Amino acid sequence: MGKRLIDLGKERLPLLLLGGVSLASLALIAFFGQAARQLLPAEQTADIQQQQAPNQTFQLALQPPQVRRDMLQQLAASAAEGEAYLARYLLATDLLNQGEAAEALAVLEEQKTDDQSHVLVPYVLLNRGQAQLMAGESPTSWNELLANHDTHSATAEARYELGKQEPEQWEALLAKNPSHPRAVEVALQKLKTGTSKEKLLLVAAHGLYREEYEASLDRLTEEYGQELTPEQWETVGFGYWENLRYGKASAAYAKAPTSPTSLYRTARGAQIANQRVVAIANYQKLAKTYPNAPETGLGLIRLADSLPDKAALAPLDQAMKSFPDRAGEALLKKANILDQLNSPTSAKDARTSVLSQHSDSEAAAELRLSRAHKAAKANDLATARQLAEELVTATPQSELAAEASFWSGKWAQKLGQDSDASQAYERTLTQYPESYFAWRSAVLLGWDVGDFTSVRYLSPEVSLPQQRDPLPAGSETLQLLYRLGQNANAWSLWQTEFENVKDPTVAEQFTDGVMRVGVGDNLDGIFMLTSLAWRDEAAEQEEYQQIRVSSNYWKTVYPFPFSDLIQTWSQQRQLNPLLVTALMRQESRFEPKIRSVAGAIGLMQVIPSTADWVLTQIGESTDDLEATLENPNESIKLGTWYLDYTHREYNDNSMFAVASYNAGPGAVADWITRGYDDPDVFVKNIPFAETQGYVEAVFGGYWNYLRLYNPAISQQMAQLTAQ
Repeated sequence: MGKRLIDLGKERLPLLLLGGVSLASLALIAFFGQAARQLLPAEQTADIQQQQAPNQTFQLALQPPQVRRDMLQQLAASAAEGEAYLARYLLATDLLNQGEAAEALAVLEEQKTDDQSHVLVPYVLLNRGQAQLMAGESPTSWNELLANHDTHSATAEARYELGKQEPEQWEALLAKNPSHPRAVEVALQKLKTGTSKEKLLLVAAHGLYREEYEASLDRLTEEYGQELTPEQWETVGFGYWENLRYGKASAAYAKAPTSPTSLYRTARGAQIANQRVVAIANYQKLAKTYPNAPETGLGLIRLADSLPDKAALAPLDQAMKSFPDRAGEALLKKANILDQLNSPTSAKDARTSVLSQHSDSEAAAELRLSRAHKAAKANDLATARQLAEELVTATPQSELAAEASFWSGKWAQKLGQDSDASQAYERTLTQYPESYFAWRSAVLLGWDVGDFTSVRYLSPEVSLPQQRDPLPAGSETLQLLYRLGQNANAWSLWQTEFENVKDPTVAEQFTDGVMRVGVGDNLDGIFMLTSLAWRDEAAEQEEYQQIRVSSNYWKTVYPFPFSDLIQTWSQQRQLNPLLVTALMRQESRFEPKIRSVAGAIGLMQVIPSTADWVLTQIGESTDDLEATLENPNESIKLGTWYLDYTHREYNDNSMFAVASYNAGPGAVADWITRGYDDPDVFVKNIPFAETQGYVEAVFGGYWNYLRLYNPAISQQMAQLTAQ
């Protein structure tokens, strides 16, 4: 599923029953609590309460295998059959992963497979066959698996292994499970020794997550471009778009079936790729062919960006006339163009209209906040605060509302209005709890969350989730695998269930993001979750707003991988482990082998030349610097050493240290010489937009890890919200 749903909302994206209760109902309760329970028929709530009773196997699923082994053995031997079945499955999986084939086989032999009703039977048979192979036996259980579960995701795994000796099994895998990751792997392996349009099309449709994906699309278009249907070109265009190859996506969408989306992406992709003529032509075609489509409203505004100033006014006027939801944005852009055309009076009138006629638009919020900061800079704090309050009232869902709410409190405090300041800070915490400005508000309210000058040495208590909640989409089998911590199998199964890839529902996109994070695809997984905020339709936005209040959402957006390594090296460097976690999340999204355009590598995104210098400082060396930086332990060791160094350079001021980690010590030192008084003003005035955003993202991340995982702050937030 999509990697960067830019634009168009910044672009976009079967009720199975469990004991008479739909999984959607279970998910509804898990996400929204008692309020959702009241929406369901009374006869379902009793079933839900029974099914949500504490399940010890689900609770053990998030514990390390060595910790849960004895408990699983006890449950397998003495629990009620339903729980015992799950405990045996999880125990056998652990034993297999640890290479204890005989022990795993003994546990699996206790699992009943003659009754095909249990949804985990195919995986029991799969694991039993794997154990038989490891024990040197023939995998006879796979015969039963193939006979009774011909197209199941678990069967695809068996066929993949069997196909290494029996080529016909790989052909069956490609035919029966084309969307399964193993089918994609087989197709890619076969493409190494030959060419095939069908196999390239399979990869194009189902292999978006593979490193070889873009090369496969290139090969498909180069070798078979003349044979592709418009629908196949649409698949190619979607694939390039999701991989951020916008120029290639534009060319592919130009050959796809004509639709508002294909025309918009043809134009926008060309625009990003600096193909101005192609962009203009397709934006104009979009407006003419689909004058009322939502894509056209944004397309007209984008068209203005590619036209000379005077010519840009016409599409902006058309956007204002035909698309009221885009009118504020178009009018503000028109005001900026009028400034360029030396028409200051008309520009002023346009901005006045933004505030008066489109007061609830994002453009109005942008205008108010800009004017508020200008007033504050001129020391007119009363006007600044008034504008900030107007913004929060008129556009409470704006991306700028958290900032305005915080600064309203800050300016009230400077005016000596302490009660108003406290109310503004508390509002920021309750209405915008995930924001960087919520942390700044907590600091100024006196909460024990650390400030820029003290956060380094804190070591907050962390309480990780005890078990997983049901997902809002996916089969009963998927739910069980996910809640049992079987991330790889759950993700593979999801690839076969998730058919609505190009236009997912909110529930599907959420589930897709969770699945991705589960297998370590954090970059795309976190993006899938956070980009739900870009949904335009009212019903979808409402569904998103409900999802985002759940801890399941936020704890997936802020996951906790490599926690042991982070704790070890943070303690050694005397660094706050949650600050290190937040910095790592911002740098790499916890992907060990990720590389930046600047050449930085690994979890902590250390540049090789910097790593070489750090190794010299600590008296170590390496023959393979790139491999060292891709190693999680080494990356964290070097990155935390450097973060400690930047802290020492700036007397343990974490704001300067974090800014220096991004922009370099020289830049930060230069900014400090220009004057440093109020830390919030300093952050606001950082001249590098990237570094300003980086500082806010890292400390905002720190705050989110604190509010989500620290019991004391979680409780304090709950109490404030209850008030």
